[in-house]
Amino acid sequence: MIEKVGQHFIIGLRGPTLLPDERDFLIKYNIGGVILFDRNLQSPEQIHALCTELHSLRQETKDHAPLIVSIDMEGGRVHRLKSPFTKWPALKHIGDVNSSSLAFRFALHMGEEMRAFGINLDFAPCVDIFSNPKNVLIGDRSLSTDPEIVTHLASAIVRGYLKAGVIPCAKHFPGHGATEIDSHFDLPVSEETLMDLDKSQSLEPFKKVFKSRCDLVMTAHIKYEKIDAKWPVTLSPTFLKQILRDVLRYRGLIITDDLDMKALAKYYPKEQIPVQALVAGANILLYCNDFNSPGKAMNAVARAIKEKVIPIEQIEKNYSEILSFKKKHIGDSQMPYPLEKAMDIIKRQEHKEFAEAVASGQVQKFLQDSPE
Repeated sequence: MIEKVGQHFIIGLRGPTLLPDERDFLIKYNIGGVILFDRNLQSPEQIHALCTELHSLRQETKDHAPLIVSIDMEGGRVHRLKSPFTKWPALKHIGDVNSSSLAFRFALHMGEEMRAFGINLDFAPCVDIFSNPKNVLIGDRSLSTDPEIVTHLASAIVRGYLKAGVIPCAKHFPGHGATEIDSHFDLPVSEETLMDLDKSQSLEPFKKVFKSRCDLVMTAHIKYEKIDAKWPVTLSPTFLKQILRDVLRYRGLIITDDLDMKALAKYYPKEQIPVQALVAGANILLYCNDFNSPGKAMNAVARAIKEKVIPIEQIEKNYSEILSFKKKHIGDSQMPYPLEKAMDIIKRQEHKEFAEAVASGQVQKFLQDSPE
């Protein structure tokens, strides 16, 4: 059973090489995936070697399932892959032009560079509507203040990532654009009702990307006291089961935002958080920066299964759906391309010119040539 629990986790690594204890943990517990940050990314050669080693671990795990190798790459402020990878502008620049062909190309080219190095999941796009000017967390990470623009372009971005062979993840459900507090440091609390969410059209981009075959959505650590007075979204059966599954009829996987963020860690016991997230309806648990957390969380989940707090049938169902998701989106083509070919892709002049054109707003050349 422990290997089925392990598939529910995506975890961070300490540095640019896979340490022996990390390797042992990933194999022994059949961990579903990893997430890469600046501390793990030094040069194309090092990234290529790390991702090659990570993907090779599937041969040593019990079910030989492909590993998710994920990253936060949105462009702008959230940009993990440094030169000679292309420097991509923030999503707001795409929204300012409001071209679906441009949005598609943006995600396609970014995805091509990630996929070349074995990165197969990007925690993007942000489909949050930037409805509060005081919201420093989202800001230019959002496509627009206009719900129709966000909805229209988010769908094209999803299609671009999929075309590149990279799994997109829509975030942060049900929308982080109206908050002021940064959930990395505290829990945002909203007085919005479900009717307010409908009125603001916060849910519309999610509905659209789901129809565009986006099979992964990330939850927001926000508490809507008039919708669920007890739990923030990530831990809320009301949001994950009733609204996301029943009302929106979403059938893909649900992943949490980092469960060590202060929005949750300040208010709930560390052992309770992963258990409640699964009880609420999450499929995958994300742990980014505290390297002791995944082991503790796995122990907490194992106890909850034993004590029947989490039904064993739910773990079995999640496990089956995660493997099906991986088969559909990753299959057997997860390894990085040969290094020489991968280097050619990240050095493509077309990518550099396109990114610079988007950043400057001088995109006429690319508007006449749709890649779709």
